[in-house]
Amino acid sequence: MFTSNDEKLMADKGIAKSCVEQQLKNFKEGFPFLNIADAATIANGGIIALSKMQADEFIAVAENYSGSVCKFVPASGAASRMFKDLFAALSNLKEGKSLEQTPLAKKFIDNISDFPFFDAKHILELTLLGNGLDYGSMPKGLIEFHSYPDGNRTPLEEHLVEGALYAKSKDGRVKMVFTISPEHRSGFETLLGRVKEKYEKRFGCRYDVEFTLQSPATDTIAVDMDNVPFRTDDGELLFRPAGHGALLQNINGIVSDIIVVKNIDNVVKEKYISDTVYWKKVLIGAAVTLSAKCRKYLSDIEGKDNVSAEKLEELKSFLLKNFSTDLSKVPENEQLSVARAKLDRPVRVCGMVKNEGEPGGGPYIINENDGTTSLQILEGAQIDKENAAAMAALKSATHFNPVDMVCSVYDYKGNKFDLTAYSDPTTGFISEKSYQGRKLKAQELPGLWNGAMSNWNTQFIEVPLSTFNPVKTVVDLLRETHQG
Repeated sequence: MFTSNDEKLMADKGIAKSCVEQQLKNFKEGFPFLNIADAATIANGGIIALSKMQADEFIAVAENYSGSVCKFVPASGAASRMFKDLFAALSNLKEGKSLEQTPLAKKFIDNISDFPFFDAKHILELTLLGNGLDYGSMPKGLIEFHSYPDGNRTPLEEHLVEGALYAKSKDGRVKMVFTISPEHRSGFETLLGRVKEKYEKRFGCRYDVEFTLQSPATDTIAVDMDNVPFRTDDGELLFRPAGHGALLQNINGIVSDIIVVKNIDNVVKEKYISDTVYWKKVLIGAAVTLSAKCRKYLSDIEGKDNVSAEKLEELKSFLLKNFSTDLSKVPENEQLSVARAKLDRPVRVCGMVKNEGEPGGGPYIINENDGTTSLQILEGAQIDKENAAAMAALKSATHFNPVDMVCSVYDYKGNKFDLTAYSDPTTGFISEKSYQGRKLKAQELPGLWNGAMSNWNTQFIEVPLSTFNPVKTVVDLLRETHQG
């Protein structure tokens, strides 16, 4: 099936031939649906609603934490989808059609003076095309989202502000990692160089910012509609970026115990940032507390083949209460070893907001193959629409995932977990795309907060909707949290 040129291309990218063969098998067989026990809710303990006292206790832990914290921001995506309605409007206007045919574009025009990049002259062309701002091909991180008396700010700058407020170490360092596309590196580096000193002086900190690229070794092969490897006009195999799940490699390379994950477009103007900072510290404190307890339990039972019945029940209760990991169906003589294995995993604490119609994956309790249960974030494609129990769980879901996570990634002996060992390679997504007008099928790796973190210890904490302010379309910038 593969020529010597094909194998050279794989080697140049750092992709093992066996991985490509597995990807081809996935195209033919598909990915299995997960066995859903229930939606994770406050009522069944899958989501924790903290009291003010509990939240404040976690904040105290975060503020007194002396370990390393890194803020990780996926920032490589182009903003083309953010402006797709404007592209359509521009095309319509060139054809003599009415702006009324694209309501979001009309709203953009009607409120043009409220955007920080406002320029009334030929605003659509200036916003989208290369002879103007070129926003249609830029990443969101470099687009002016917010206006201030001293100038406009991009999401990159708003993340610098956030980092100084909840991710500053005791020595004043703010460590941040942004994943970007290679063609935008110079833009990010130029912007950072221009604004870095300004924010360092204001917040009394020192930014340690790294821009990383998605590794070509994580690309996946494309196939035609008959699941045959897709070849370009010159006969070369086509590989495509494998979605945000590929970023697990970037996170795996971060040397920091606590890693805060948040999307590039989920920012607000500074006057509205207090809820974000408060709840981010809560999640950091919870992650520090939980991982410390896991490490303590593992130290207590290290080298032991047996523990008292009371101790075993304590371990089982901790796992069930905090991670919805139920060991009751595991044979009694195996429960200690299973508990040990479950405790010895990376920890992530995820903020969950009430579902009020926003798109996004949701929190669920999953039946695992070893007889236990776990908490997982699922996308719609992972739910079997023909399964009555799965659909009942979907209908009973109360919250969704705003991509608000804090991860603890060192084990009880002080060693960094190899995060790739805690993903589920049997999960993933297959979608239809096109290349130069030809249809193809593309495959994404297990999503970063889905299958890529499947075998982590996960806790869901309810956070207010005020902490979730994504900009998916340009008119989202007209929301109150992006104005004022």
